[in-house]
Amino acid sequence: MSWLTKCMAACVAFALVLGFAFSDVVSANTGKNTDSINEKFGLPIVVVGDSLSNAQKQQVREDLGVTNTNNVEEIPVTADDIVKYINGDANSRMYSSAMITREEEGHGLDIDIVTPDNITQVTVDMYKNALLTAGIENATVEVASPVKVSGHSALTGIYKAYDTADGNLDPERTEVANDELDLTTDLAQQEGLDDEKVTQLMTDIKQDIAEQNPATREEVEQIVSEQLSKLEISLSEEDRQLLIDLFDKMRQLDINFDSVKTQLEDIAGTIQDKIDEVANNDGFWQGVKDFFKSIGDFFKNLF
Repeated sequence: MSWLTKCMAACVAFALVLGFAFSDVVSANTGKNTDSINEKFGLPIVVVGDSLSNAQKQQVREDLGVTNTNNVEEIPVTADDIVKYINGDANSRMYSSAMITREEEGHGLDIDIVTPDNITQVTVDMYKNALLTAGIENATVEVASPVKVSGHSALTGIYKAYDTADGNLDPERTEVANDELDLTTDLAQQEGLDDEKVTQLMTDIKQDIAEQNPATREEVEQIVSEQLSKLEISLSEEDRQLLIDLFDKMRQLDINFDSVKTQLEDIAGTIQDKIDEVANNDGFWQGVKDFFKSIGDFFKNLF
């Protein structure tokens, strides 16, 4: 075997090692079966991006685990919807889609991005935080897209699904939820910050608001300042004020975060789990060890 061939073989082996090492932490389709109708809550609602081709729509249905289209209610998500629900651009193209299944009281909010490589900006915890702020609870929400997109079309579709189903979507809470998501994604793109850190900041502030029930903007500012210091996050004065403005709006709307305190704690726990996951993944480190051993063996065999 030539030296070049051996190098190529080693590279292939390395790729396989990494694939197996991370296989336990990759999201997968939940495989939800739609052969049976839940008579208590009605049909799951599938919101489909209007810019998708027919073939892409079918791919989305398969990704979302739709086994019987007669047992779901399917509605399109259009550019008009993104203007109405999240103040988006009327020229937007809508690709990301979602399936919403109502659950029993106390179930909480479960979010699963079944095509994680194609939702590039909005994370599971960002969806969950925004939906809790908007007043959406007790549901399983699965998100999918056949192409790489930010994920805003799916969020628009989730809002539309709830508005279509019962008309009880609070526009003021939705507006604040959109402001929250916009600020979260903007901060996550700044140097020195990442999705997990920013989501932890937002979640911890909400938890403090639930516990302390601030009555003034000054008390909100104190909570924000304490959390920024605790998490060692440095923001510009402009971004700091945007953060205070956001949570002061929530205070004025009297959003009862205490009612979803357990779910906020779940988000916080999930974030910490993500930080610990790679460090504690025995399969990953064994894969790394085995890989470097194979590299050593490879070079021994060259000579």
